[in-house]
Amino acid sequence: MSFPSVEEQLNVIKRGTVEIVPEDDLVEKLKKSRKENKPLRIKLGCDPTRPDLHLGHSVILRKLRQFQDLGHQVILIIGDFTALIGDPTGQNKTRPSLTEEEIKENARTYLDQAGKILIGEKTEIVYNSDWLSDMKFQDVILLSSKMTVARMIERDDFSKRYKNNESISLHEFLYPLAQGQDSVYLKSDVELGGTDQKFNLLVGRDLQKDDGQDPQVCLMMPLLVGTDGSMKMSKSYDNYIGIDEPANDMYGKSLSIPDDLMYSYYELVTDISTDELESVKERIEKDPRNTKHDLAFTITRMYHGEQAAKDARKYFEQTVINKNIPDDAPELTFEAGSTHRLLDIISDANLTSSNGETKRMMKQGGVTLDDDKIKSPGYEITFQPGDEFALKVGKRNFAKLKAE
Repeated sequence: MSFPSVEEQLNVIKRGTVEIVPEDDLVEKLKKSRKENKPLRIKLGCDPTRPDLHLGHSVILRKLRQFQDLGHQVILIIGDFTALIGDPTGQNKTRPSLTEEEIKENARTYLDQAGKILIGEKTEIVYNSDWLSDMKFQDVILLSSKMTVARMIERDDFSKRYKNNESISLHEFLYPLAQGQDSVYLKSDVELGGTDQKFNLLVGRDLQKDDGQDPQVCLMMPLLVGTDGSMKMSKSYDNYIGIDEPANDMYGKSLSIPDDLMYSYYELVTDISTDELESVKERIEKDPRNTKHDLAFTITRMYHGEQAAKDARKYFEQTVINKNIPDDAPELTFEAGSTHRLLDIISDANLTSSNGETKRMMKQGGVTLDDDKIKSPGYEITFQPGDEFALKVGKRNFAKLKAE
């Protein structure tokens, strides 16, 4: 196969990238790859700590896909061994370790969802338990001897915890070493990670040097800010857009992206070309409303297809702009003369996950009956012959209530 020119490849690789360490090494690797007509080995490690992926995860997976499109060999490491250790999070505490059963199930759903972005037949899937679990205690001691405590404390979250007299367990020091050992075993040319992974990626580079290998290039991608406009995207912060969510929900959530983040979303999570990207800033300034709808459409199309994205846009126009009840909303019938609490109706129809959530929505004005906001959890409806009501719960849940 023939690879694009080094300049063309760099234009793609550097899109949205925060840092490449060192960039000169990447240029040399790309030159050598073209000369020898041999793809680079691009590594991404994923600990299956959660089963659901969101657009924040897609940022780095899309970069991996771009390497695939350029003709390089992509290696996706399922960290079934390292997940048992638990990598410290950016919140300065150790991430809880998981059971083997939880890891296996999370890995299965992770791969299913990652398959929406990566080219399956061009993705090498490996599990780091295949080599890490075979290491003897003597091997672990030898590996540990390659890193000093002072060097470990350079890691930002370790440093903060050390200064604040917060505990750091010794097994946490082993995590970067285990991740670095992955790079040694796989002889990776480039490793991808978020900006919070820089230390771990550089450890892999050091261990490869010690092993006599040509050290990997470390490529860091930004952490995507969530729909709240302040925190990184996370299910914990409820500011996420899941890549496996229904099309209507994905479209609606995408419209809540703040205007000042639209460009970064276009750049990091969509498949529009770099040439198109150049005009996005101008479009955002001139027409932010329609540009955001285009962003929502693009994101929805990528994961659900063209028709589903068109249907989601139509659904939004009907239910939000025109305030209509969608045609496919469930129709609930009640005996004429009967009385029901609205809270119970919503619960029985599974329009919320719990009565507690319904009460919160009511308090915030998120439950309406024929456009009237219902804020009292004790609100009751006595159905009279011929009564029809339009119920809306939150932004995207609807029902038609009728007396029979």
